[in-house]
Amino acid sequence: MDKVNWIKGSILLGAGLLLFGCATVEDVQILDNDLRRLQLQMNTIQSQLSGIQKSGQKDEGLKKEIAKEMASYQKKNQEEIAAQQNEIQKVKSDLSLRMETLQSEVRVISTGLEEYKDYAKRPSREIDRVKEDLAPRMKLLEEREKALTEREKLQDSQFRALEERLKGIEDRLKALDGKIATLSSKAAEPERLSPTKEASPEIKGVSTGAGDLYRDAYGAFQKGNLEVARRKFEAFLKQYPNTDLSDNAQFWIGETYYLKKDFEKAILEYEKAIAKYPEGDKIPAALLKQGLSFLELGDKTNAKSLLRRVVERYPLTEQAEVAKKRLGAIK
Repeated sequence: MDKVNWIKGSILLGAGLLLFGCATVEDVQILDNDLRRLQLQMNTIQSQLSGIQKSGQKDEGLKKEIAKEMASYQKKNQEEIAAQQNEIQKVKSDLSLRMETLQSEVRVISTGLEEYKDYAKRPSREIDRVKEDLAPRMKLLEEREKALTEREKLQDSQFRALEERLKGIEDRLKALDGKIATLSSKAAEPERLSPTKEASPEIKGVSTGAGDLYRDAYGAFQKGNLEVARRKFEAFLKQYPNTDLSDNAQFWIGETYYLKKDFEKAILEYEKAIAKYPEGDKIPAALLKQGLSFLELGDKTNAKSLLRRVVERYPLTEQAEVAKKRLGAIK
């Protein structure tokens, strides 16, 4: 500002000199140059002042922005401080609750300890009395446990004995089933050989060796040795395929499978007796047993067909009577 006043003073001084005519032309030129120079300086100073004013405005904006940031920081800082204070308060409350819980547990433990001390200070007579009261009860419990153990042992022994008896009964039932099967087969078989013929060394149409082999196989069948009997009947047929006893042997092979409940194989073996020996006297029995085998397999259609054939073709035989009864029972 001092520099501006000095410039203004210089201008006024120059103007005064011009007014009073005290200056020369050269002085006027010099003065003009000084005025132009001073004008340029004034312009420069004014530009500088404008820049300073603008800078001041910028500084003012920066101050406002800094003030705003400071206010935001202070607000955020206050919020964080408040959150930390709340957290501290929660921790204090939690610690206080834990302390109260611990104090309560300590009081309980202290009470129990005092009660134990009081109990320990009781006279030994009272403890002895309690032991005396418990002794008969403990003895009674031991006796009951011992009796229960003995009862369990007795039950185990009885159970094992019962199992043995059941096993013996099952064995006897199996033997009885074998005997019943053998008797049933014998009842259904009007054996060709009479006792006198079986005892004879020679049978009509059968050599002594064939008769012995057949009797041996049939004897195994009568005893219930089905597997042995089957092998012996097969050996007989292999050695003597066309004797008066061959159709019988083939039929008995089918019977061994039937008694074993292998009904499909039994049907095939009966069919061999029918096909290979159409003139044999085992045809009615073979047809009947085929029908019964199909019935056991659940094939009622084939069973009925075979049973009707027995009734129609061999009406005067025992097999026909059996077939009629079985047909009446089939639904």
